[in-house]
Amino acid sequence: MLSPDQALDRAQALVERARRAGADAADAVYSGGASESVSIRLGKLEDVERSESEHLDLRVFVGSRSASIGSSDLSDAALGELAERAVAMARAAPEDPYAGLAAQDLLSRAPFPDLDLSDPHEPSPEALREQALAAEDAARAVAGVTNSEGGSASSSARAFALATSHGFAGAYGGTGRALSASVVAGEGSSMQRDYAWRSAHHAEDLISPEEIGKLAGTRAVARLNPGRLKSGTMPVVFDPRVGGSLVGHFAGAISGSAIARRSSFLLDKEGEQIFASGIQIIDDPLRPRGLISRPFDGEGLPTAARHLVKDGRITGWLMDSAAARQLGRAPTGHAVRGHGGAPGVSPSNMHLAASSLSVAELIADIDEGVLVTELIGHGVNGVTGDYSRGASGFRIVKGEITGPVAEFTIAGNLIDMFAHLSVASDLEWHRSVNVPTIRVDGMTVAGD
Repeated sequence: MLSPDQALDRAQALVERARRAGADAADAVYSGGASESVSIRLGKLEDVERSESEHLDLRVFVGSRSASIGSSDLSDAALGELAERAVAMARAAPEDPYAGLAAQDLLSRAPFPDLDLSDPHEPSPEALREQALAAEDAARAVAGVTNSEGGSASSSARAFALATSHGFAGAYGGTGRALSASVVAGEGSSMQRDYAWRSAHHAEDLISPEEIGKLAGTRAVARLNPGRLKSGTMPVVFDPRVGGSLVGHFAGAISGSAIARRSSFLLDKEGEQIFASGIQIIDDPLRPRGLISRPFDGEGLPTAARHLVKDGRITGWLMDSAAARQLGRAPTGHAVRGHGGAPGVSPSNMHLAASSLSVAELIADIDEGVLVTELIGHGVNGVTGDYSRGASGFRIVKGEITGPVAEFTIAGNLIDMFAHLSVASDLEWHRSVNVPTIRVDGMTVAGD
């Protein structure tokens, strides 16, 4: 894997070759990563993996025609061939009046903010093995745990670089540290599985392997002997580890491309009150050590914190340059790049702001409801907002969390769900989408 500076050099070299091959404009993206992981099962070493990957993607424009192409061969000869093929492809492509690089006057300029994304201390394979073993040992020590799917620890590094033909050049790197454990409780047909994991840029931001293991074991045991729910309409409470998916559905619906295609359930609702007063959803790509922090976006535009929802109202759409042109707006600095093709959009370090209510206070008036800790399936329609997912969790009776329940479905419509959403004070900060416990009143539960 190249360093960020080396990656930027390769990206700039590819852009220059594209211009020499006849492109009117071009940009190139380098993405590379290296990772090492160690897995332990039943106290014995099960797997050690080491992987490295790197890729250069080129996008070229000939007039209003464009094409994208990529390669993992970064040699000079390969770059020259790549550029010539991309230009030939673009000349044969259909015209697109909205395609193009970001406006030059909007580009971010160096120096870029230092977001503290790299841990200088790389753990050895022996240290990773010790961490994985400690996590599994702690999980297996929980009374009621009968088997293990393993403990794991990993270390990774990545680099990203973007160069454009109209003056942008930027690169940054980052590291990753992760711990996990997954165990089984019970015997025979009554067995239950659960897990715990944490991921961060810096090892010191993780909780200990022992805490990971204990959490995994405790969760698995708590799920033993689940009951069944009666069907009906009731409040559904989402644990923070699944509640972030609701905010994720919201983010997908405010994508500028979805709005431009008229394929979003939030179409024509810009500025409207779709959440209760006081609800805030905030995107902060410049959060130091944030899992999805980035100093500039996938088109070279500056990033900044912003409210996506303020006091319950949608503040606008997430737009790359193409969607912004189509909608007659300005891009918002949310462009992201994958392997090949035009940019997409995505928020960074999105969170749903907490309230002052404890979880106990949030559920105190629930006579009969359910706390969801696991969601199953993908029954969400992004065009209509219809929502239906399999779930498991715990029954709530007279304001108290009681025994486990499983094999039920929760359903509703996301617009109605957002309107009846309230939150607790227990905001967690170790995911890419961070939320407190979420309550949604009036959902349909299908059980017995």
